[in-house]
Amino acid sequence: MAGRQIHTFVVASLLLATGCGGGGGGSSAAVATAPQLPTWTQGVFQASSTFENRCANVRTGVDSQGRAFPDLAGSTTEELFWLRSWTNQTYLWNNEVIDQNPVGYADRIIYFNALKTNVVTASGQLKDRFHFTMNTAEYLAEVTSAPSASYGAEIRVLSSTPPRDVRVIYTSAGTPAAELEGGLPKLARGARIVTVDGVDVVNGGASQAQINTLNNGLFPRTVGESHTFTVRYPDNSERTITLASASLVEAPVNRQTIIMTPTGKVGYILLTTLSPYSTEKGLVDAIATMKGQGVSDIVLDLRYNGGGLLAIASQLSYMLAGPARTSGHVFERLRFNATAGGSNPVTGGTNSPTPFYSAGLGFSVATGTVISTLDLPRVFVLSTSQTCSASESVINGLRGVGVEVIQIGSTTCGKPFGFYPEDNCGQTYFSIQFQGVNDQGFGDYPDGFTPSNSSSANAVRVSGCAVADDFGHDLGDVSEAMLSAALEFRAKGTCPLPLPSSIGVARAPSGGDPIRTTGRSEAVEFLRSMRDLSLPNPSVQP
Repeated sequence: MAGRQIHTFVVASLLLATGCGGGGGGSSAAVATAPQLPTWTQGVFQASSTFENRCANVRTGVDSQGRAFPDLAGSTTEELFWLRSWTNQTYLWNNEVIDQNPVGYADRIIYFNALKTNVVTASGQLKDRFHFTMNTAEYLAEVTSAPSASYGAEIRVLSSTPPRDVRVIYTSAGTPAAELEGGLPKLARGARIVTVDGVDVVNGGASQAQINTLNNGLFPRTVGESHTFTVRYPDNSERTITLASASLVEAPVNRQTIIMTPTGKVGYILLTTLSPYSTEKGLVDAIATMKGQGVSDIVLDLRYNGGGLLAIASQLSYMLAGPARTSGHVFERLRFNATAGGSNPVTGGTNSPTPFYSAGLGFSVATGTVISTLDLPRVFVLSTSQTCSASESVINGLRGVGVEVIQIGSTTCGKPFGFYPEDNCGQTYFSIQFQGVNDQGFGDYPDGFTPSNSSSANAVRVSGCAVADDFGHDLGDVSEAMLSAALEFRAKGTCPLPLPSSIGVARAPSGGDPIRTTGRSEAVEFLRSMRDLSLPNPSVQP
């Protein structure tokens, strides 16, 4: 692994083939020998490169981006030994992993799930609750913004047991969800789904057939599916609508607007994820627009932003803070495992910090492209418990160079950790490899950031106001509770009276309600709520 350059599309170095035994007695024919499988000695680890790309099932051809698969003929045992050595080299808490004989396992994912710490925090949570893996093809489709079947609405199960509460969190312009019917959009933020194809969402689902009807209608699998819904809107009116799924790519910059105030223009940006490559262009274009309009403040809405690519979080922070505040400073330094010393155990190179990236990186903006900056002394950030990882690094990175962050909303999730995604034999593994700290060396926020007047006991307090999420107004509406509070704090330096508790996005309890909670797989949900240190492959042109 040492010296290997890591990219989002992992192009693994080819290993030297093991030599075959030669014939004796002057015979010119080679004599084939059985492959020598590795043996396990507790606490003794070979370099992971010894087993890299030695696959039980060899992929042939090229991936979705046209790159040849690096797979070589191997075995499940070699895949497991690769996981063991790779974990020992790169895992942040490698001294807390119990070394287990790979030969005792027949499944690579089960073995990978055992390769993590079981230590709990003072609050009783697992220290590592972020360990996961996903099929490489699915991972590539997500980060490169491959289209999928969708209505163009983020639909979430807010209450997962009867009486269920299934809501529209936000919609995207130009999609089936935003189509007008009778002068009104078919779906809108806060709208409650009451029935799907005649099945009661709130109290139905008594049979597997009904469960299938609900899941298929709420989260379509294929393009062109048509489903009928009864929808109750925030004003308590109800309508029956029909939606047909389309082939869509979610726009990470969901919406942006300029708000006119007596003391200048305020820019508003709703950023729902940092993960797809398209995020780079969306943000570069949005900030250029804000600069052209002469905004004096920015409200960055990260309330549903689970994280993603750290490099794009760095770019965004640079565009907000500007060159004068970031020059000579770093966006984030990385703390690796105790045996790494001054090196990066993943790349084998020097442990170099993540800078404030000041130009296009090649995700979806050409490498070296000049990007606009706003040079702001402060930034308003709207947050909830779904504000995670790389989106939290925006808060921490800006604070590290003296930009005032004013937090409006509720406590963020608390994920100062991250990884380099690693493909081996068609499975991409996400194992915590570093903790991020800002230019001032701060990165201890496992209980998140919280507004200064909140009741959260253990989170890091940030100037601002505790405000509940408001499902009665659209995002970007100046009457929406969080945005309204940001504008009030900007104008007067005061917080509004507390609103009732927000409705949280829940997961179905273990062994409970079988209705899906989102339209994305659990693996993709994890991916969107992580800090990903990938950079684009230089051979990929935006």
